Amino acid sequence: MNAHELYVLEEKKRRWQIHLAQFGLFFLFIGVWEGAVRAGWINDFIFSSPSRIATTIYRMTLDGSLFLHIKITVIETLVSFGIVTLIGIASAVLLWTCTSVAKILEPYLVMLNSLPKSALAPVLIVWLGNDVKTIIVAAVSVAVFGSILTLYTSFKEMDTDLVKLIYILGGNKYSVMKYVLLPGSIPMIISNMKVNIGLCLVGVIIGEFLAAKEGLGYLIIYGSQVFQLDLVIMSIIILCVMAIGLYQIINQIEKHYSR
Repeated sequence: MNAHELYVLEEKKRRWQIHLAQFGLFFLFIGVWEGAVRAGWINDFIFSSPSRIATTIYRMTLDGSLFLHIKITVIETLVSFGIVTLIGIASAVLLWTCTSVAKILEPYLVMLNSLPKSALAPVLIVWLGNDVKTIIVAAVSVAVFGSILTLYTSFKEMDTDLVKLIYILGGNKYSVMKYVLLPGSIPMIISNMKVNIGLCLVGVIIGEFLAAKEGLGYLIIYGSQVFQLDLVIMSIIILCVMAIGLYQIINQIEKHYSR
């Protein structure tokens, strides 16, 4: 076995060890949680338990309501994510094209990005109504301003030598955008998407807290109001799994592009 094969084998072994440690830590947490409930150390009415959560998942799976709520939240998140991605890229390109406009708007973008978006939710309900439009707008508002600023900053830092080469060869600003700006910014765009998918999920949940009759955010609010903590913690766990899954999809796209 040569040095390269030995290195690959060691890397695979190390990755398996990391995965085993991750799963081991997860099952240890579940075991300690369930054991603490059964031993009476914690109140399962307040903290729930893995067995009660599993029962809730099984019951809601049988009547189909669980998949309905998950589907609603996933659709709202993906729609919001698509809107944020399109607006972010288009706005960043526009700001890069018109530097005077960028200087005028940049402080306002910073202000809007820093504004707590939960403060906008009651206003959005009054403006747009108590429906899915409010949820999507709330989700978009959480991620879009940061996305624009991040991409615009990345565009400003592109390789100036390549830009000079385009102009020397007779190109214009459109040529720079087509052959240098967008192709060279794809890694940053994908990296920004990995952040935005999580922010859109957060925004959707904020919107569902206030303006939804379906979705995981609605289940969390409903469960807390009627003291069904099994429902609340189950929804939070599903949201964690959903966030990991959505992130991994973008991560696979990034790996595909890298290859």
